[in-house]
Amino acid sequence: MIRQAKGKTPRRPPPKKPSSNQKDPVGVYCRVRPLGVEDEECCIEVISSSTMQLHAPEGFKTNRNGEYKETQYSFKKVFGVSVSQMELFEYVAKPFVDDLIHGKNGLLFTYGVTGSGKTFTMTGSPGQGGLLPRSLDMIFNSIGPYQAKRYVFKTDDKNGMEVQSEVDALLERQRRENNLPVPKTTSSRQKPDPEIADMIKPEEAYKADGVDEDSSYSIFVSYIEIYNNYIYDLLEETQEEAIKPKPPQSKILREDQNHNMYVAGCMEVEVKSAEEAFQVFWRGQKKRKIANTRLNRESSRSHGVFIIKLAQAPLDADGDDILQDKSQVNVSQLCLVDLAGSERTGRTGAEGTRIREAGNINQSLLNLRTCIEILRENQMCGTNKMVPYRDSKVTHLFKNYFDGEGKVRMVVCVNPKADDYEETLLVMRFAEMTQEVEVARPMDRPICGFTPGRRNRHHAFKEELSRKLEELGGPIDGDVPSAINHLVNSLPPLPSSELNDPHDDITLPRLIEALQNRHRIRQMMIEEYNKAANTMKCMLQELDNNLISKENFIHEQNGKLVQRDKLIQTNKAEIESLEKRTKMQEHKIEILQKTTKIYEGDKRSLQQELETRDQRLQRELSEKRRMEQRMHGVVSDTQFKWEKECERRVNAKQLEMQNKLWVKDEKLKQLKAIVSESKTGRPDPPSRQTQPQPRPQPQRPSREDRLPAKRSASPSPVPTATPVRPLHRRSRSAGGEKWVDHKPSSNLDLGTVLQPVIPNAIQVSAPSEKALSKCDRYVLTHQEVASDGEIQTKLIKGEVIKTRGGGQAVQFTDIETLKQELTTVPSRKRKSSEGAPANGDRTDGAWTDVETRCSVAVEMRAGSNMGPGFEHHGITKRRKP
Repeated sequence: MIRQAKGKTPRRPPPKKPSSNQKDPVGVYCRVRPLGVEDEECCIEVISSSTMQLHAPEGFKTNRNGEYKETQYSFKKVFGVSVSQMELFEYVAKPFVDDLIHGKNGLLFTYGVTGSGKTFTMTGSPGQGGLLPRSLDMIFNSIGPYQAKRYVFKTDDKNGMEVQSEVDALLERQRRENNLPVPKTTSSRQKPDPEIADMIKPEEAYKADGVDEDSSYSIFVSYIEIYNNYIYDLLEETQEEAIKPKPPQSKILREDQNHNMYVAGCMEVEVKSAEEAFQVFWRGQKKRKIANTRLNRESSRSHGVFIIKLAQAPLDADGDDILQDKSQVNVSQLCLVDLAGSERTGRTGAEGTRIREAGNINQSLLNLRTCIEILRENQMCGTNKMVPYRDSKVTHLFKNYFDGEGKVRMVVCVNPKADDYEETLLVMRFAEMTQEVEVARPMDRPICGFTPGRRNRHHAFKEELSRKLEELGGPIDGDVPSAINHLVNSLPPLPSSELNDPHDDITLPRLIEALQNRHRIRQMMIEEYNKAANTMKCMLQELDNNLISKENFIHEQNGKLVQRDKLIQTNKAEIESLEKRTKMQEHKIEILQKTTKIYEGDKRSLQQELETRDQRLQRELSEKRRMEQRMHGVVSDTQFKWEKECERRVNAKQLEMQNKLWVKDEKLKQLKAIVSESKTGRPDPPSRQTQPQPRPQPQRPSREDRLPAKRSASPSPVPTATPVRPLHRRSRSAGGEKWVDHKPSSNLDLGTVLQPVIPNAIQVSAPSEKALSKCDRYVLTHQEVASDGEIQTKLIKGEVIKTRGGGQAVQFTDIETLKQELTTVPSRKRKSSEGAPANGDRTDGAWTDVETRCSVAVEMRAGSNMGPGFEHHGITKRRKP
């Protein structure tokens, strides 16, 4: 029998880790409370804005010698007794509110001895609002115009947020109001409690910058307390029974799908103003556990946690409604924690229940300290010890913040009186250790892909529509039914359409005419509306372009500021590391100075030995120089002799080669004369008249003045694929021939004595249809660099023939070559007119007569850019045996 395999429990996915590698230390701030009595002894002194000093009171000996010990502690910022609540908020909580609006989480908690002013710092008093009311005021000042309607955002039971349409939100509101047994007025209309009235002055209000105007926001608040390591909801509404009241039900911690901890079943209240939010907080504050002790008249016996949750969702493409997509909803939260103060039962005089409360408070604070110590050890020593978050509800609830889900800051409150010296000393050590813990920087939220400025465009469209309706006499508020009624009333009235007689031929035509008139007026109104809509669209597009350009500029400037901030942070880190290195180098310098003295003695002895060796080396170098001078003289004499000998041999060889070339040239001339005499029945091509120039022996330009590259100075003729049979040329005695003398502007003036002159010719720099139609012959003056580096001039001649298409074609007939050379430089390439080789042999490749070269024709349409520019040699004729 085969046993059925047991199903395994699926492995739990690991908690998500922040992908950002950047870390920020926990920000620790210190605030000193004023003394209750002026004559009371003080044990704390503020030295600078970031340093404070702790003095031991009289009668308290810390050393065995009986001397007083003074210790200094440094924090990110130290606030003295004269600091105001507004200044404290600006440094500590204002950056957290900015991060909350931009989708980032934050944890801010107060820590200190009982009676040190933690609750006052967090809550404040009338006229001196603390961090909590000022944070609420700044949030609603920033997102007030962009808040969504109530119940559009809806919380679920799993720490998530859903979004629903305005119709569903209205139904949800009606359902909740119907379920209430007694209708209550809204919190914003209730009379504020005198204890919390006027917490913030109007001139002390703050507002965040860079709020996304194309999103809708909603605020949810919740308030819990951790009492004796149990969690209770302070906003939960319970039915009070006078006979036997029920104890409050404790809550449990759960983990959502994103591995974030939350209080299951906790009530989250949606608020629409700072006053309403603070009223909710004060309602829960009255339920919080407090007691009267010897050290504090209203001592908090529990840890209070006030959670501000901000839901944000982008608007749709039209900028009118919220995008109905749960994945686009971004939820961020700010936790404001008022920790209960640590205390000693001997000083507080606690008994019974108060002793148990004090023990639980101290135990939870001790566990917080243990978690911080282990985190610091893991980061500094590279260990991987387990952090005991679950040992206390306080650390378990805020576990995600230390794992990188948001920034963490702590405000340490201290009482400067001498009686709290020992407790203050422990608090200072813990606070200084806490700021060495680093927390991963949270990631920026993704940006929606819709076009920015949607809300402003929709608002501008509504205003323009209201203005148009007002001009037409319609309602200003945009009431659609009244606007339609007004448009209907503006049309001409319909005539009476009652038919009393079946042969009535007047009523129906009159009705038809009235309807046609109304239709014509309706078409005119539609055209006016379309024109107004088009102009409105153009204005909106211009506004969008201006807004986008400004936003791009602001984005660039923000990017530069971020880069500067990063550079400043890196520079600060480098400065700190350099200071540490400086101390280490100073210690090394002291060791090296001692070692230097030891090496100085060895240096003297080695220096004496080095001097003796230097003297010996100088003697050897002087002998080497004398030997080099002697050898240099011998080499120079030998080199001079060989140069003379080589020059003599080169001259002799050069003379011998010139004689051989002269003999070969003479033989070639004789052979060419024989060949030219043997040709019959072919008239000679017209030659150009050469006239000597009056200049006697002109200077020939040097090679540096000529073209450096071996390429043609004028365009080469374009070869055709099919050779054309050469036609019979007319005799030179025909008379009325006209020539097109094509001389490209790129030709150089070589300053030669012989210059080609053609009578009865039209000189052009580029061939044209007009010039070719008037002439019978064509000649192109072409310059190129020969193989020996000299510039040679070729006269490419041809006949102008009319084509079937009405254009002109040039058929090339022969080529004349004009070349000059220096007499001192031997020619590296033999001309075609020079003599034949000495042995009388001649190959076909050396044949350079006119008939061989002019065996192809090029057809060209007049006026085209393709002119005769390439040189093409035809197939060499076979010689007769």
